[in-house]
Amino acid sequence: MMERPRPAPHEEPLVPPSSHPPALSRPVRSLLAVLGCAGFALGATAVFTTENGTGATALIVFGGVLLVAAFFGDRIDSLEFGGANLRMRAAAAEKYRQAEESELRGDTDAGERLRGEARALMEAAGVIAEDYRSTRRMMPSGPDRTAAMERIVARARDLGRSGASDPEQVREWLRSSDEERRVTALGMMQADPRLHDFDALLPLVEEAGSAFEQYHALVLAEEMADGLGPERRRRPRPRAAPAARHSGPRR
Repeated sequence: MMERPRPAPHEEPLVPPSSHPPALSRPVRSLLAVLGCAGFALGATAVFTTENGTGATALIVFGGVLLVAAFFGDRIDSLEFGGANLRMRAAAAEKYRQAEESELRGDTDAGERLRGEARALMEAAGVIAEDYRSTRRMMPSGPDRTAAMERIVARARDLGRSGASDPEQVREWLRSSDEERRVTALGMMQADPRLHDFDALLPLVEEAGSAFEQYHALVLAEEMADGLGPERRRRPRPRAAPAARHSGPRR
């Protein structure tokens, strides 16, 4: 019987909303923008005028980080260099709650606006997808890469558990042509039954982009099986690739 992969034991949960630091003030963001532009420009110039490639790259990256903090400081409450772990789920969940209250009061315009803002915050899932893409591309195939990708899927589950996910957006990701978005959606769906979409899941069970993706599609299909109606239960069960069926996530 297939066992669900366990999240890495050292993976830390997202910080609760009460411990989030306040957003950056406008003067601080302006200063960061100036410093970021200066650092980026100096790094770009150094690429062509010096032989210190490492120093030039560091200036460019440092300037880029400052620019991100400057332009998105009102929405980003945590930025971890290298991991780019953006914690916006509390704000998104609050906006969804406000949207529901507005719609109950009959104010559909406000509800739509708040849901749109929450969807923008949900782009934090894009950071997880990008980490998956870069990990899969940069690391050689093997146990270390599989473990790293499992930790990324665990982060997607954390985001799913937050309850801040827009079901339609997550289902759209599951139908995406990009594996990193599909795997992120699979992780979120494993943690939040509201997001389940059996019809969108079937193609990934039958023919996924990788054994790793197919394995997590099978994990989700097993979780969803109990909630399927009689008609869907009678549909032929797709055959999984041997690597995904017997060995768990391998690549």
